[in-house]
Amino acid sequence: MTASQLLEALNWRYATRKFDPARKIPAADWQALEQALVLAPSSIGLQPWKFFVVTDPAVKARLAPAAWKQAQPAECSHFVVIAVRKDLDVDHVDRHVARMVEVRGGTAEALAGFRDMAARNLDAARAEGRLDTWQTHQIYLALGQFMAGAAVLGIDTCPMEGFEPEKFDAILGLPGTGYASVVACAAGYRMTDDPHAQMKKVRFKTEDVVVRI
Repeated sequence: MTASQLLEALNWRYATRKFDPARKIPAADWQALEQALVLAPSSIGLQPWKFFVVTDPAVKARLAPAAWKQAQPAECSHFVVIAVRKDLDVDHVDRHVARMVEVRGGTAEALAGFRDMAARNLDAARAEGRLDTWQTHQIYLALGQFMAGAAVLGIDTCPMEGFEPEKFDAILGLPGTGYASVVACAAGYRMTDDPHAQMKKVRFKTEDVVVRI
């Protein structure tokens, strides 16, 4: 992909208001977008999230009223709800260390220093009352990567914080799991009559927001 193609894709992207409910994302493209979520960066690599991919029309229809009656959850092809793992603890760190050993080889003992550092950071954040906030910030890294990847593939998205988290949690079966809904993203294809698709992007001038030092 060239620099101009990247900018073209990002200019083409917009927060889609009207999705074509008849158009579905091809399986191969969706698998790539799922991997874009899986491959998202996170602080200390802890990946404090789960991605709930909703394609069942009945479930999407239940989510729409809990999203302030917005149509995107019901009309899009795939609706993704990103949930954060609250009160992240050392057990999660141990899972991450075990996965590091599985993927890269070596031993957990050799990673004891990393494991202790990560646990100390979590404990410090917990003591300061900012642990859940810190982990919630990671969610938006995954969201941004997902949306950029979708734009490159010519797939429309709409990020959504406008929903009732407790109702989403109940519909998705999250209570008691330690996970809680943070943000959602509808993905699919725009309707040709969506007037927002033709609107020019309004952004501050580059020189007003980019400081080169």
